[in-house]
Amino acid sequence: MAKERKSWREKLAYSKNLPKVVEITNKMSQRWGTGTMVVPAPMEVDEIMRKVPEGKITTINRIRETLARKHGATIGCPMTTGIFASIAARAAEEAMTEREKNITPYWRTLKSNGELNEKYPGGIEDQTVRLTKEGHTIEPGKGKNPSRVKNFEKVLQ
Repeated sequence: MAKERKSWREKLAYSKNLPKVVEITNKMSQRWGTGTMVVPAPMEVDEIMRKVPEGKITTINRIRETLARKHGATIGCPMTTGIFASIAARAAEEAMTEREKNITPYWRTLKSNGELNEKYPGGIEDQTVRLTKEGHTIEPGKGKNPSRVKNFEKVLQ
């Protein structure tokens, strides 16, 4: 019998002994410097994403900075923070299909430099529609440059 897959909301709730603060290793220090890194719990990332009000946005890097401050670490883990933001987005969509009202507004969490996230449910198109509806102007991507929120720095939370 095949093992039943976890729902996105179950994945979001599963903390795997996280958060934890670890030393930045030699290989990682070449890119991130020295000190410590917090590996957050998925719900911590979701909690920060939930606090972004309509008309504002945040970035994965801002979430990482918030997590680092919260845990007294030098940096927040870039890989797990991005993965957990994606899980939060999928969990929100899952909840929306079941007509839940209070979902995480994941479309307000952008990549660095105000870039839209093609990996969110519905891709760039859906994120563009949702952000435009909230009053943001989207600059379409050209070539390898991705679509982004115009003047995103002015609406950062």
